[in-house]
Amino acid sequence: MAFDYKKEYKEFYLPPKKPQIIEIPPMNFLAVRGQGNPNEEGGAYKESIGLLYGVAYTIKMSKMGSHKMAGYFDYVVPPLEGFWWQEGKEGIDYTRKEDFQWISLIRLPEFVTEEEFQWAVKEAEEKKKQDFSKVEFFTYDEGLCVQCMHIGPYDNEPETLEKMKDHAREQGYEPDFSQGRFHHEIYLSDVRRCKPENLKTVIRQPVLKSVQ
Repeated sequence: MAFDYKKEYKEFYLPPKKPQIIEIPPMNFLAVRGQGNPNEEGGAYKESIGLLYGVAYTIKMSKMGSHKMAGYFDYVVPPLEGFWWQEGKEGIDYTRKEDFQWISLIRLPEFVTEEEFQWAVKEAEEKKKQDFSKVEFFTYDEGLCVQCMHIGPYDNEPETLEKMKDHAREQGYEPDFSQGRFHHEIYLSDVRRCKPENLKTVIRQPVLKSVQ
């Protein structure tokens, strides 16, 4: 049976709707960086998703070809994720989507080295006759966060974020959007097939222990 990160690491991908404090270990990702409104048709964000999945499935399906990756195991491609921020603002403002800076992500299995990543990009370009140079190998050590499951439209996330912030402060933590720490979302639902009120999104925000 294919290894499923969502099922094997439920603490990261299937948290409760009640906020919790959690330590996230370092992970490797496929990543594409960009800016602008993610809802723009034909925009950079939607392009980034196609690029990520193009390389992700090249890696997954490498088992069918002659290129064998050391340590390969069959797995379910992990869900799409995203880091979001806006210049000059702590946290994010959902009313200013055109100001979004983002990094789109898909987690990589542990056997994928930078060398294997480079092979996959080249293989995807040759097979799909498309430029995948925007995709990068990205290591991220997220550290201490507050997280919870958000159910519903993305534009309703501010209500969930307030609950997360309140819980963190009750537990003695403060938001920490210092350099390289971002608002983080993991998308468990297919927005094309799911009603907005049923969308499941894991939301994380970085925190640090409050100074007493």
